[in-house]
Amino acid sequence: MKKVLFLLVLFVAAVALSACGEKSYEIAMITDSGDIDDRSFNQGTWEGINAYADANDISVKYYKPTEVSFDAYVAAIDLAVENGAKVVVTPGFLFENSVHKAQTTHPDVKFVLIDGSPHNVTDWVTMATYDGSAVDFTVAANTRSIFFQEEQSGFLGGYGVVKDGFESLGFMGGMAVPAVVRFGIGFVAGSYFAAEEMGLTSFSFDPAHYVYLNSFAPSDETKTMAGAWYSAGVEVIHPAAGGAGNSVFAAAQDTTGKWVVGVDVDQSNLSPRVITSAMKGLGTAVTGALTDFYNDAFVGGVSVTLGAADDAVGLPTVTDSWRFTSFTVAAYNAIFADLADGDVVVPTDVTELEAFVVALGYTWNAALGTAVNPA
Repeated sequence: MKKVLFLLVLFVAAVALSACGEKSYEIAMITDSGDIDDRSFNQGTWEGINAYADANDISVKYYKPTEVSFDAYVAAIDLAVENGAKVVVTPGFLFENSVHKAQTTHPDVKFVLIDGSPHNVTDWVTMATYDGSAVDFTVAANTRSIFFQEEQSGFLGGYGVVKDGFESLGFMGGMAVPAVVRFGIGFVAGSYFAAEEMGLTSFSFDPAHYVYLNSFAPSDETKTMAGAWYSAGVEVIHPAAGGAGNSVFAAAQDTTGKWVVGVDVDQSNLSPRVITSAMKGLGTAVTGALTDFYNDAFVGGVSVTLGAADDAVGLPTVTDSWRFTSFTVAAYNAIFADLADGDVVVPTDVTELEAFVVALGYTWNAALGTAVNPA
């Protein structure tokens, strides 16, 4: 009898292990250099995916690559597909090469690439490719590429802080990649737009307080720089710099009366000095793509750009996150509607920014143009 019971236990255990091994996950997300609790891009994307999966009782899993590299990203995608993924979400331009490869390797799997478009270029100077083949920018029929109008979100942040009475501003970008550059251009444009409405004829955005850190990681150097800016009179800094923003939060907390404009998601819970956040509707983007997929309406082979008209950018208006004192939600809703309706068109490059500032009646500072576009 004991032998029979022992064999029965072994059989049940084997069945259980087999069942665990056969567990599949229909929706997969691959993280980039961060994790799903980074309070920024990864977390915002994951929360949107997870909310959709929970609401629709769909299995979901995230995968963190072993390192930040093309091979590691491809391996993570392959593992997700091996584990049953029908749709794979990749947040960030770092996935452009790996999704380019995966969309061909796994033609029956759908890919949602956020803030990037598939290509095989690994060196923009030499135009070298990861496989030595000809340069290719194909967005395959099983891939949807999603971008945001970051310039609109940055605009709203710059507009809001000037409307709230701040005139000395700073911008810290992680790297001069397109999305970050657009955040900065919008932040500058919004500040000038608000200044003109308020009759601040001497308003000027100091080019000395506009930099790219060449990193998205927190550091003592970034905290020291932010502290120096605050000491020099800067009142509000907008870091579009991922985790490096934490260093700016710390610097603001070490001073009195200094503020930060967060980025990507509502970051008010990270610091009492976050006056607002220039957000992207990451949840809106992935929910829309997943809804289309499960409704057999997924359209691939395209790159789409979402903005105010899609309710995919903006500032958080919930009470706990609204830390403006004179800029009201009603005033915010009014300028947001102007963006959504196209009554206000935010510049997206330095040439357009210069024209925008000059049209408002201000003198353009060429040094600011160089800071915005150091290339």
